[in-house]
Amino acid sequence: MMTFQDKKVLITGGASGIGKIMGRKALERGASHLVVWDVNAEGLANLQKEWAGFQKPISTYVVDLSQSQALMALCDKVKREVGTIDILINNAGIIVGKHFVDHTHEEIAKTMQVNSEALMHTTLAFLPAMMQQDFGAVCNIASSAGLASSPKMSVYVASKWAVVGWSDSVRLELSQKTKNVSVTTIMPYYINTGMFDGVKSKLLPILDPEKTSEKIMHAIEKRTKMLAMPLPYWFIRLAQGIFPLPIYEWIMDNIFGIYDTMNEFKGRK
Repeated sequence: MMTFQDKKVLITGGASGIGKIMGRKALERGASHLVVWDVNAEGLANLQKEWAGFQKPISTYVVDLSQSQALMALCDKVKREVGTIDILINNAGIIVGKHFVDHTHEEIAKTMQVNSEALMHTTLAFLPAMMQQDFGAVCNIASSAGLASSPKMSVYVASKWAVVGWSDSVRLELSQKTKNVSVTTIMPYYINTGMFDGVKSKLLPILDPEKTSEKIMHAIEKRTKMLAMPLPYWFIRLAQGIFPLPIYEWIMDNIFGIYDTMNEFKGRK
């Protein structure tokens, strides 16, 4: 079992949503130092006020994860100011939420940079020290969109498919090296945090942020390899494997209603 007690924890996209909840839960579990990254300076300032009662060091940094040079410079700064990160939670993500042909080139690039490349750069910066001390955990928040295609999410889906494949590949590499560093890949359905405002789900429930965050924290503690919710990832993969594509798509469309969920998408302003 992994424990957050006396660990240095870094969470990206931690000023709101499940990132913020997981930050609080890390402090409640006894983290010795919490590092929070976000593009929202006001949200980060509010964290310092809200969590002052924990009387633990909380370091906040404003960063745009689509700017790779600034991101890598920040990684170096955190290593100087905080030291080795024991638990890294790559949580930050963005979505455009429209048909592919309506995207701009800039929207495509930024989605891939924030949702995929930033996780790789950040992990590459902090993983070697975890390996050197032979202890640590990396948790990558992907999405159930990293398992199944869906309209009006094409670039988001691409970015999350990349995360799922990359994250689990890193886990296998660490296993081959027999290092005591776990990698957990999380693939949740829509979460009621504002990021997916306007989404309508026919059958599957929109996930509760508090309960979802607790499941993620528990998965890190248990060193779970992959966690999808509410449908387990093996169910989705099994359905994709055993059904011909027209039947699989009919099930996703007519039973689960997946292909219509983004019809009224508004997102976080």
